[in-house]
Amino acid sequence: MGYELVNLLGGLLIVTSTAVVVTRSIRIAIRWYAVQSLVLVGLLAALGVTTGAHELLTWAASAFGTKVVLVPLILSCTYKKMGRPADATIERVKPAWTIVLIAVEVAVCFAVVSQIKLPTAEIAVPALAISFAHFFVGLSCIITQQNIMKQMFGYCLMENGSHVTLALLAPTAPEIVEVGIATDAIFAVIIMSIVVYKIWNETQSLDASDLTDLKG
Repeated sequence: MGYELVNLLGGLLIVTSTAVVVTRSIRIAIRWYAVQSLVLVGLLAALGVTTGAHELLTWAASAFGTKVVLVPLILSCTYKKMGRPADATIERVKPAWTIVLIAVEVAVCFAVVSQIKLPTAEIAVPALAISFAHFFVGLSCIITQQNIMKQMFGYCLMENGSHVTLALLAPTAPEIVEVGIATDAIFAVIIMSIVVYKIWNETQSLDASDLTDLKG
């Protein structure tokens, strides 16, 4: 039952990731990211209980503080400081095609993971495939979105994927590894938020296609 729950939560991860990518509203995207991070916390906790790796319970608690609380708070504060600019943006790829692309990415990763001969990989193929797919889903978000704040979510999705991959392949890794990943993510989001805010102050636009002129 334990790994079935892990795989189920892995499925919810890809659903929430897709929602983050395709929604046009920054506010709703932030909420979806918080929901996804909460699912991640549940996955880490379920995996920790199933494998007896108490380190993962610490990871889950840390992920709750950083990903469910801090990152959405930083993104929300940045969005509010910009005066909540209009959410309507032009995607490079239509949402329907983005969903198809994500489905293909998951299918390819599933086929690759099925060939891996590791104990966890054999038991939790869906969850591990989805964790690998998150790298490509995050990249898809960066490529398909013209709103530079939406592009930030691409990095966040890739980082969540790395969390799940590490937890599945090395459940007893020291807590310091989790601290390092979480700290890196927080500082990266802070730096990106500052850059996006400065771009908004200069151009009053979050459209990446408007950022074509260099000033020296």
